Parts: sequence; C-alpha cells; structure tokens
Amino acid sequence: MNFKRIVPVGIACLSVLLLTACAGKNKENSVTAVGSTALQPLAQKAGSDYQAENTKYNLIVQGGGSGTGLSQVETGAVNIGNSDIFAEEKEGIHSDKIKDHKVAVVGITPVVNEDNGVSNLSSKQLEDVFTGKVKNWKQLGGKDLPIIVINRAQGSGTRSTFEKYVLHGKQAVKSQEQDSNGTVKKIVQNTPGTISYLSLPYLNPEIKPLSVDNVKATYQNITTNKWKIWSYEHMYTKNQPTEATTKFVDYLLSKEVQYKLVKEAGYVSIHDMKVQKDSHGNVVTIEKGTDDE
Repeated sequence: MNFKRIVPVGIACLSVLLLTACAGKNKENSVTAVGSTALQPLAQKAGSDYQAENTKYNLIVQGGGSGTGLSQVETGAVNIGNSDIFAEEKEGIHSDKIKDHKVAVVGITPVVNEDNGVSNLSSKQLEDVFTGKVKNWKQLGGKDLPIIVINRAQGSGTRSTFEKYVLHGKQAVKSQEQDSNGTVKKIVQNTPGTISYLSLPYLNPEIKPLSVDNVKATYQNITTNKWKIWSYEHMYTKNQPTEATTKFVDYLLSKEVQYKLVKEAGYVSIHDMKVQKDSHGNVVTIEKGTDDE
C-alpha cells in the first residue's frame, strides 16, 4: 500500500490545526505527521515511495520541532508526533497517553565553517565552546577568528540531544538560535568562525563535521555507541492509532525499508543497533537475538 501524496512544509496548511482538514474528506484515510525536522526527510521520502503502491491514503508531513510533535499528538491534533527525544524527557507531556515507535537512529555531529582551521576537538574543548569558555579558534589550534555559536531553538530535539551528551547539564552560551537543520547548514557554510551541530542526513560536502576525541560520526560508530551523540527517531501515536497510521509505521519498521530507504537517507537502521538507550541516557548492549523496538 502507499500514500497518495507528500506535502512539503508550509505548502498545504497554514497551521498544524488545519492539517486534518487539508488531508481530505476521508479522515480515516489521512495521516498527519508533525515534529522533528531531523526525521522529516525520512518521513517524506517514505511516504513518497509508498504512494506508488496505493492511492487510498493521504500523508502530510511538517516540521515544527520535537516539542511540537509531542504536544500535538497527545492532544490528538495529528496522528504522528515525530520526535528526537523520549516523551518522558519533555516537560508537560503525559507519556502514558501516547505510544512510542522507534523507527530509526540519527547521529548528530558538530559542524564548522571550513575556514575555521579545526578538524577535531576533545569532549572538553567542545563543551567549552558551547558554554562560552573558549571564544577564539586560535585557542583550539585554528585560525585567529572569533567563535560564533549557532544553536537550535528551544524545543528542538536535536538541541536537547546535543546538550545532553556534550554539555552534561551545563548552561549553553547565549547565541543565535535557528529553528531547523537546513537553516543551520546554510549559515555555517557561508559564515567563517561559525560552529553548530546537525543531524547526519543534512550533511553535504560543503559543510565540515568535526571529530570528537578523534572519533568520527560514522554509521558503525553509532551502532556501538563509540560515537555517543545520537538519538532515536521516534514516531509517537495515540495508544490506539488509526489503521492508516499503523500501516505507515509498520512500513517504516519493515526490514526491507530499514535496510534500504533508512540507510540511503543517512539514518541508522534500528535493526543494526548493537546497543539500546533509555530516556535517562543509560546504554546497554543488545543481546544476540534481541530486537530493539
């Protein structure tokens, strides 16, 4: 089966509240997904591929951040709340009212402008940059350029994950904030001195990822937690989702899609993970024969 159409951000509806109305007259055949911009490219591509098989369903995918996705799915405004964080991590969300579907894993990496002259930072140096203790690239072996930190906006799951595993509870430096991975990428590409962070699907040859403690954010390093800055890509639904919603989530979780589409889109298949992580950040090895749900 497949969804009829994918509607890019900002085209189909003026607000999240209008999503259901825009999806078509047959509400039971409509699926609305809102939230994480890190998960958005995968959700859109999956829906696009799905449409060749069946025209019965409509799918609308929008961004807005993980916090928006979680709050909207809990209230029932949308069918799917896309999130980079566990519902338990978001204040005000009642996790018992929604159901977690982990559909992929995404790595997050610090990125810099090519002119900064730095390729690797220690964990402590990275923390010092994002807490404002280090203010010039020259202090880190780079060029004599002021460090310009670009942060993600409050409510971003990418920001929450990055700060959790890089700042360890310390306060981030006050800086420019941006709503999306795409905007961050453009700023860092074009502005010497900048540093930020991106989910791996947004990387391209024009932007430079940093190694941390001489470890790169590779597929294999994420599966073993050697690269520690990663998160699950969650699709949250109501505890009793609609049939159309269930079919789309099941499609994404199928091994055929996981081993082709998910990998090609720059994510890590949930089936390849050799570790699993809980909402507190505790990591354990997955025993052979145990699937991470």
